[in-house]
Amino acid sequence: MTYVVTDACIRCKYMDCVEVCPVDCFYEGENMLVINPSECIDCGVCEPECPAEAILPDTENGLEKWLEVNRTYSEQWPNVTSNNGQTPDDADEHKGEEGKFDKYFSAEPGEGD
Repeated sequence: MTYVVTDACIRCKYMDCVEVCPVDCFYEGENMLVINPSECIDCGVCEPECPAEAILPDTENGLEKWLEVNRTYSEQWPNVTSNNGQTPDDADEHKGEEGKFDKYFSAEPGEGD
């Protein structure tokens, strides 16, 4: 098992999860985060820290797409280990919004550390 970040993170990117990760397995895109499934130790401390409820265990049904998104982009985006005040100003406006992957996903990397 590993944890994955879903489209609930897109345009929210609160970064609270990054602060608690003991193995620094988060990677930053322009408008979302992903977890490297090979680095995740399945501790689960990130899941309750996410205000957008975007982090789920990959054992839940229907998360195969998100496991692949996380695997793919964690290999392309820079590692991020601290918040650094990078949460978007309009994050709360997009919290709970449906269909964010199709509307807003960007494959562009974020700043990382």
